[in-house]
Amino acid sequence: MSKKKEMLLVGSKTKEALKGKGYNVSSDAMDAMNDYVYWIIDQAQKKCAANGRKTIRPYDILAK
Repeated sequence: MSKKKEMLLVGSKTKEALKGKGYNVSSDAMDAMNDYVYWIIDQAQKKCAANGRKTIRPYDILAK
């Protein structure tokens, strides 16, 4: 069983953005978004390390 990760997102702002034009947001959507943010961070750290750097740059985060 995995330990629940600390929430990195501001709930009210994220829900507002997700709702868009009349969409509903399920109760577990925030957890999924938070898990995705942790995954993005992990990928950026790996890319940075693979390039021999200790500074994460925007291109380590953005997928292109």
